[in-house]
Amino acid sequence: MNCAGTFTITRLSAAMFDRSVPELAELLTDSVAGGASVGFVAPFPHEAAAAWWRAQRPAVADGTLDIWVAEGPEGITGTIGLAHPRKPAARHRAEIIKLVVHRSARGQGLGRALLTTAEQAAVRSGFRLLLLDTETAGPADHLYRRTGWTPYGTVPAYAANPEGELRDCTFFYKEVG
Repeated sequence: MNCAGTFTITRLSAAMFDRSVPELAELLTDSVAGGASVGFVAPFPHEAAAAWWRAQRPAVADGTLDIWVAEGPEGITGTIGLAHPRKPAARHRAEIIKLVVHRSARGQGLGRALLTTAEQAAVRSGFRLLLLDTETAGPADHLYRRTGWTPYGTVPAYAANPEGELRDCTFFYKEVG
């Protein structure tokens, strides 16, 4: 467990994940409502967010997806995932997915703390290369650049933001371990 201010960061077991789905869904709907480009278009109802999280359960259970949550006095306020490769030739790398911080908890170092937690866990798991993508010039793009991630390409009009407008996406890597 790591702490960022009054938040505790915990890796979820499969059972903990199941109990956390309602709060994870609330976090994801808040993020989309706040304009974060995390793969969903508004309106994004709670039930759709919960269904997305429930679809991740098999990967959490079989260990190919690690999920951490940051919890504070108000419950789950942030999350990050580390997706393990499924192909043998890719066993040296993993992907950071769904770094999400509730709008009420932003600006407190929680995103950085979650990212550091996932990076350290990746090293312990033997990964040497991490990958991720994010909307170009958005808040997450700035976080990744400040924390040592290297951009390796930008794809124009790669994904729609919550309003449905196509946005450029920058792909990053970081050598770890």
